[in-house]
Amino acid sequence: MTASVLLDTDILSAILRQSPAANARARDYLREHGRFTLSVITRYEILRRLKAKNAARQQEAFERFCTANILLPLSEAVVVRASEIYAGLYRRGALIGDADILIAATALVEGYSLATNNERHFGRIKGLDTDNTDSVH
Repeated sequence: MTASVLLDTDILSAILRQSPAANARARDYLREHGRFTLSVITRYEILRRLKAKNAARQQEAFERFCTANILLPLSEAVVVRASEIYAGLYRRGALIGDADILIAATALVEGYSLATNNERHFGRIKGLDTDNTDSVH
């Protein structure tokens, strides 16, 4: 990761799990950019798992993480772009999950590349620049 990127949930999960490869790349990114950027949808995906597991200490740590970094909201522009992405994928018979569509739309609207290991899904979205960080896992 060198350009400004939006973290996909799989990458953020690896960072939070303190994966050695993820942490090495994360440190390099933070030296250059200072903070991470994530979508409110990624926050939801992480938070729902922590709450389902009753992981109170991890929830507190995640709250601190979110406060210290940039959290991009769902805006009207993101919703409109997501609906366009959905329609295009639907017509091609290549649908992916709504969360992934919303994360991709956030990256596109806000002008970020997407750091992800899920090329299978995100590679279907035209115009989305991805940083495939497969060395993270």
